[in-house]
Amino acid sequence: MTYGGGVPRNHIKGLERSTLRERALHALRAGLISGEFEPDEHLSEVDLAESFGISRGTVREALRHLQQEGLVTSDYRGRLRVRGVTSGEIHEVYRVRAALESLAVRTIIELPDEDGHKRALERLDAAIDRLRASQGDPVEQLEADLAFHHALCEASGNQTLLRTWSSLEGLIRATIVRVGRAQALANMDADRHATIVEAIRNLGATEAGRLVTEHMEAAAQSLAAALDSRN
Repeated sequence: MTYGGGVPRNHIKGLERSTLRERALHALRAGLISGEFEPDEHLSEVDLAESFGISRGTVREALRHLQQEGLVTSDYRGRLRVRGVTSGEIHEVYRVRAALESLAVRTIIELPDEDGHKRALERLDAAIDRLRASQGDPVEQLEADLAFHHALCEASGNQTLLRTWSSLEGLIRATIVRVGRAQALANMDADRHATIVEAIRNLGATEAGRLVTEHMEAAAQSLAAALDSRN
């Protein structure tokens, strides 16, 4: 399970020479999501490049991309490490998400343009379909989950809301990775997200906003508890 001078880890072996950066990026992301790397673990360009059989520059590009996503962070010496989170950070970010996404839901419901409301629901239905199709692929499921919540905020038409949500995406990614695969996948279940779309269709703005808040509070509780149990 090590990558430094030994047998490559499950998700980072057998890379082909084509599209090396993309394949390295996918392999590293899969390794992070599956828990093959520990929080704060140093990600050595030299060791990873040797394990992949590719150049350090290609590995560096992939790691920098993961840093932009929030899964990797830089320490005081400039070395890249696996980003960790605390249960307190989880509660903080999910409170902010509750405020943002409940506002998004209320805004969508109150859209004065009927065609705009219909397009918003179609976009969210498509996001749910992608989430259902991703079941069994943790990497794609994470991307589909984030895409749904991004689409929810985008459908509100409030660009400030969308930019604020996007600024949290790195911490959201790190949280999902750190709590463990089983709990993360449970919280990314398509049916849990479909209830939000149904609330937009069938409930008033206040009731639907409350449901989203409760959805986020429950997610924060389960994720924080899962993290604490791992520590």
